[in-house]
Amino acid sequence: MAHKILEARTTNDTCLADAYAIAHPPTDKRTVNFDPTLQYVSTTGQHAFVPPVTGDFRGPCPGLNAMANHGYIPRNGIVTVDQFVDGTFTAFGMGRDLALILAIYGTVFDGDISSLSFSIGEGDNSILGSLFPQNGLTGSHNNYEADASPMKGDLYQYKNNYNVQMSQFRQLYDLQANVSDPSQVNFDIPLLTSFRVSRFQQSIANNPKFFNDVFSGIAVQPAAYQFIYRFMANKSEEYPEGRLDREVLKSFYAITDVENNFVYTPGYERIPNNWYKRAIGDEYGMVPFAIELNLIALAHPEFLSIGGNTGQVDTFTSVNLADLTGGVYNASTLLEGNNLGCFVLQAAVMNLPTTSVAGLLEGVLNDLAGIVDPLLQEWDCPELENIDESLLEKFPGYSRSSGDAGV
Repeated sequence: MAHKILEARTTNDTCLADAYAIAHPPTDKRTVNFDPTLQYVSTTGQHAFVPPVTGDFRGPCPGLNAMANHGYIPRNGIVTVDQFVDGTFTAFGMGRDLALILAIYGTVFDGDISSLSFSIGEGDNSILGSLFPQNGLTGSHNNYEADASPMKGDLYQYKNNYNVQMSQFRQLYDLQANVSDPSQVNFDIPLLTSFRVSRFQQSIANNPKFFNDVFSGIAVQPAAYQFIYRFMANKSEEYPEGRLDREVLKSFYAITDVENNFVYTPGYERIPNNWYKRAIGDEYGMVPFAIELNLIALAHPEFLSIGGNTGQVDTFTSVNLADLTGGVYNASTLLEGNNLGCFVLQAAVMNLPTTSVAGLLEGVLNDLAGIVDPLLQEWDCPELENIDESLLEKFPGYSRSSGDAGV
């Protein structure tokens, strides 16, 4: 289906729904079956909810926090590559290719290469910590975590990138306020995309150091929105692709409703009872993610602007993509064919070690190559040899670590 992305690109692309309809005509509509036995996600027994205790790690990703609270990854919040891949498949139906890319990226850039693991929250340095600092996902700003998050605050605006900002949660929640029938509430992709448009502009207007990075801005930030519906929506016979209602949304974001007042309890993210994941065979992996990423960008090309504010609000300046990529891509060609998916994969692996560190990374890097290389070939990707990140150093929000949020 990836080839149909190009067919969806016309001069009149102004609406995600239109672009999606072109790429998914009725005659091509896929069938998703629902199997309650295979898709049921247990929240009892060994997977009963247990909140974190002192020494456990929780961070900016609500899905990973919920998985740890239910034992689908280690409850202490330190997860290996294999545990991440198995856990995300078991709990959510994430495609193993996408999971492996995310797990290796998190381990190499923000984790502990000696144990091939990373913290879903703050770093937990091993004996190699002095040589290879472990930031954990909380400290992975502009790596695994980005500005303009759906629910979490911009690091340099709030000095905190892991707690839910209640104003942002309320903003999304209220987008369904006019739906009187609870059974019709659905926080789906078009609604989340409109929310992202607003959040993107809010970051430009309120964060003087807002920065939209090469990988974290183009891939990680949209994933935060797409994953909300694709993984949190409850699947059923009536809604085999899922429906995300108010109660499920609150559960995954550790929000309770006390006398019509929202109460947020950090670290208490829960998988709801009677909740069903994606169908077996309908995993959300790299290909469907890339297709959806492209369709959204067709409707909102501003999301692909790499750059940031220059120290004051409302000063967003973008860099020239052709300069950044040595002429391989430009603003027009990035949305042609499969180029956006190509660019995301290339940016993800661009800074990975080319040689293993004491042999520790050789196995996982080979696994990663086994996923990325065939996709680059299948998508007929142009060869990208370098991304000139020196062009980004002028932006005060450009930093790929925990940094000093107070600066």
